Amino acid sequence: MTTTPGNASGNLPGKPPVVDLATWQAARDELLVREKAHTHEGDAIAAARRRLPMVEFDGAVEVTGADGPVPFLDLFQGRDELVVYKHMWYDGAPHQGQCEGCTTTAWHMKDAVYLNARGVSFAVLTTGPWDEVASYVEFMGYTQPWYSVRGVDGPAGGSMGYLTCFVRDGDRVFLTYSTTGRGNEPVNGSLGLLDMTPYGRGEAWEDNPDDRPEGRSACWYWRSDADGNATWGPTSRPVPQWIRPGATPVETLGRHGDHH
Repeated sequence: MTTTPGNASGNLPGKPPVVDLATWQAARDELLVREKAHTHEGDAIAAARRRLPMVEFDGAVEVTGADGPVPFLDLFQGRDELVVYKHMWYDGAPHQGQCEGCTTTAWHMKDAVYLNARGVSFAVLTTGPWDEVASYVEFMGYTQPWYSVRGVDGPAGGSMGYLTCFVRDGDRVFLTYSTTGRGNEPVNGSLGLLDMTPYGRGEAWEDNPDDRPEGRSACWYWRSDADGNATWGPTSRPVPQWIRPGATPVETLGRHGDHH
């Protein structure tokens, strides 16, 4: 299975069994009971998340963006709440060598209009030096605000690769929540849709019927070559980069010889 448009196949192995509509509806209704329970548990977890305590930190700590150093408080853009994505960074790597997982999350958060409508701002933070970050942001065509937190400790900096939430009270700034591991998945609508399909994400950890294609290592489809073949090969790059003007095959991932 590749990402090449129009590469349909009539010979995919392990298709679901064919039944009549009534039989399908009965099986669908049975699964719906579990789906509703899952939704209700998710609502309960979100309610518990809203009841977490918070940690105050210095909102005057400076981060660097397109307009130079600014206090972290400016990221709120006058709103009360802020969500940031902390994008990992590889110093000196070319664009195609930056984190494919972070690329996936940032690409799915290109527009924060619905957050803004609810009084929530959005920004991307990364530990990369600003000159490298600015070039990458321009190449990717991102319009959301990016900031370098190089050398910044505490909640404004810290570990990368996570979604983190903040709230302010005037000039006081507080950390309220941060994801771990797969906690970033809610913003990735593509994964949610793939979970609805009969062939899923194509990852090795998935529980699939025995006759379905064998999954590969997690997130393998986040990189592809110029022909759309999902691969970690030496001429691959994060999938959305291929739509950039002038995108051509590359010779290395740019990770100091680490080709996975």
